[in-house]
Amino acid sequence: MPSDNIYQEQKIPTQWERSRQDFRSNSLAMFGLWCLSLTLILTLSAHWLAPYLPHLQVGELLMPPSWDQSGHVEFFFGTDDLGRDILSRLLIGSQLTFGYALLVAFASSVIGIIIGVLAGMTRGLKSSILNHILDTVLSIPSLLLAIIVVAYMGPGENNILLAIWLALIPRFIRAIYTAVHNEVEKDYIIAARLDGANNFYLLYHSILPNILTTITTEITRAISIAILDIAALGFLGLGAQAPSSEWGAMLGDSVELIYIAPWTVTLPGLAIMFSVLIVNLVGEGLRQALNAGID
Repeated sequence: MPSDNIYQEQKIPTQWERSRQDFRSNSLAMFGLWCLSLTLILTLSAHWLAPYLPHLQVGELLMPPSWDQSGHVEFFFGTDDLGRDILSRLLIGSQLTFGYALLVAFASSVIGIIIGVLAGMTRGLKSSILNHILDTVLSIPSLLLAIIVVAYMGPGENNILLAIWLALIPRFIRAIYTAVHNEVEKDYIIAARLDGANNFYLLYHSILPNILTTITTEITRAISIAILDIAALGFLGLGAQAPSSEWGAMLGDSVELIYIAPWTVTLPGLAIMFSVLIVNLVGEGLRQALNAGID
């Protein structure tokens, strides 16, 4: 018995060590992690790093970026059609797009994981009813569901956050429910139940460690969806309202200037694409590392 306990105590850290080593050996994942860390730092310190207030006119109209011959180093990314500094607006806008997306994704993941786990551990009529309800809700795209909620509640930053939160929760519930339900049906869980293990023991020691890949995948997917949905609603004028510096709103306000001032459209678009890309790189790296640790 003592030897078995020692073996089990050494097995758990070995699994995490293998996952960490696999993640660190993935160059794309490490690149995404460093970029994600930098983006988080910029988001948290945006108010101190922004050289100007995002809604004030501080320069000439449509001044090109500093690397252009007509640009000025004082306005590194140039100015928009109202003379506002684009760098300052992008930094502050990161809190409204990237920062809010993180908050919404993690808030929906907490609710979704709790309900999904509880539903996956149950059987019978309750499980069947929840399954059919989720099928119905998930047949509606998350952006369309968010638009319906915003159309009912009205535009605004708080309303779009609530709308996206409500749209993401069913996806978490369905993914976690399916993963837990499939895990519960496996032979080792049935054997553990026959041996006297209760649901809490099975959940903590057996089920959750084996569905970490699903949880990681769903969280990163939710962050990406939240970023795109917040930006899309802002672009459509249903989200953040002028003079907000949210990236999607910036893109929508400047789309008519794409031929005369392309930087006003390109820079917010690149910010959205870059943030989604680094989140997916980190998520894919974590998924592969966790699978390697389990194997």
